[in-house]
Amino acid sequence: MAGVAFDGVTKTYADGTTAVQDLDLEIADGEFMVLVGPSGCGKTTALRMVAGLEEISSGVLKIGDRVVNHVPSRDRDIAMVFQSYALYPHLSVYDNIAFGLKIKKVPKEEIERRVADAARILDLEPYLKRKPRALSGGQRQRVAMGRAIVREPAAFLMDEPLSNLDAKLRVQMRAEIAGLQRDLGVTTIYVTHDQVEAMTMGDRVAVMRKGELQQVADPQTLYDHPVNLFVAGFIGSPAMNMIEATLARSNGSLTATAGSQTITLPEGTLHERPRLAEYDGRAVVLGIRPEDLEDAALAPDTPVDHRLRGDVTLTEALGSEIMVHFTMDAKQAVTEDVRELAADAGDDRVAQLDEKPHATLVGRFGARSRVRPGQPAEVAVDSRALHFFDPETGMGIYDRTDGTETKGAGT
Repeated sequence: MAGVAFDGVTKTYADGTTAVQDLDLEIADGEFMVLVGPSGCGKTTALRMVAGLEEISSGVLKIGDRVVNHVPSRDRDIAMVFQSYALYPHLSVYDNIAFGLKIKKVPKEEIERRVADAARILDLEPYLKRKPRALSGGQRQRVAMGRAIVREPAAFLMDEPLSNLDAKLRVQMRAEIAGLQRDLGVTTIYVTHDQVEAMTMGDRVAVMRKGELQQVADPQTLYDHPVNLFVAGFIGSPAMNMIEATLARSNGSLTATAGSQTITLPEGTLHERPRLAEYDGRAVVLGIRPEDLEDAALAPDTPVDHRLRGDVTLTEALGSEIMVHFTMDAKQAVTEDVRELAADAGDDRVAQLDEKPHATLVGRFGARSRVRPGQPAEVAVDSRALHFFDPETGMGIYDRTDGTETKGAGT
């Protein structure tokens, strides 16, 4: 086993397109690192450079203590799992798992031992004589995992391995892969477009955008302290609500005014986050996660100046909770980050946001809420959990890094 280190790694293609720009990232021995970001952000290219499937334009890439920039893929001691499974249809499960070992002329007894161990770990023992066509999608993915495990590599590389599975099976396989990685303790780099996968599986998550690393941290830090608007909007489901607001001091307190409505921030906010004082009288982007909004009828002790008023446009009952979409007389924040996130999500409505007089927010309400579409609603805000961003730079307004690592920007 070994760690993996990117030191200023860049990949530029012959046509001048830069897929990865000056990537600095250290993955510890035995760590599960997830690379996440929109399509075209460079995450798969970074993975392919580790695999030796893409040449490195500049910088240094290490696996363990060895520089592997010019080491052939077959000599890098890595195993890759693809989204397409890449199984040989004419071979049995046993032969698919053993294929790489046979090519390397590993002794027969050793092959049998390794395949048996992998089959036991992956619950594939009843299927060793079957062909891939007789397996379910999840079982095929286990076979692909088994083929990687028997090689006993220094690192696993996984390129969106669950993208071909249905939603229920993806949840199951997420847990299985994460548990398997913990049991084996093998350094793993996992690429996904799905931020839920990233948050539930990784020891740390690296968020990429347009070939550049935006932030790398443990999942909870990414969620609580996103370095910028892009990370804030990408991490979290449903996405963070973002509206234009103005900060001001009033009677010794700090307030955030969005449209005609004002939220008073908790006492001690300026002490905890003194940089907000620099924005007195200035515009900010106010970020509110859906789970920090609740039907005020279910939170009757919430003060009036910690509430928003709006009109409900849509409710989505999920059994344990209700997703409530409501409009309020505030301006939706529309920045380059917001536009890119909307484009990645396939939402073409962002082009109309500049003209809209009202912002649409999403709240995660308790199942006992009785709000209905077409009716007004009063919404309690957890003002301790608000996020603030500079509208010009898109950077979060923080006073310390809180364990976050970033590239080209501080928090």
